[in-house]
Amino acid sequence: MSPEAWLGPVGSVALLAHQTLGYPLYQLGNPQLRVFRTNFFIRLVRPGTAQPEDTVQFRIPMEMSRVDLRNYLERIYDVPVAAVRTRVQHGSNRRRDHRNVRIKQPDYKVAYVQLAHGQTFTFPDLFPKGKRPGGSSVDEDLQDQVLEEQRRRQSPDPRR
Repeated sequence: MSPEAWLGPVGSVALLAHQTLGYPLYQLGNPQLRVFRTNFFIRLVRPGTAQPEDTVQFRIPMEMSRVDLRNYLERIYDVPVAAVRTRVQHGSNRRRDHRNVRIKQPDYKVAYVQLAHGQTFTFPDLFPKGKRPGGSSVDEDLQDQVLEEQRRRQSPDPRR
């Protein structure tokens, strides 16, 4: 039995659906070096309030424990971890559907990872508000587009 037969390809539907993998029993001749992929997906989140430079916030599945997260970061990403704190955030219950019945969002777990001594993390600025490489800022370009659209709408129709 080849390893691909029971692990499946990377990104397979079985892994994306958070199904637990049933590992085959040991049989003589099976490969001893197996690649075990995790079923957990963690999300790096920008914190809402100011936090120390050595603290990183993640959203993790409810089934994932502190030990799982520590092993995940240390073994897969080689990130030294000093401490992990978790809390459960209850989902919002304010939305209502067309029958005026409340719709509850699912609960999720928030993990605060404190990095080892001397390690810092700053959240990357993916959308800077400064100037573009072309010389004009994003806000100025958007404003120019809006003004041009308004001028076009207010101009008299040449067919009349």
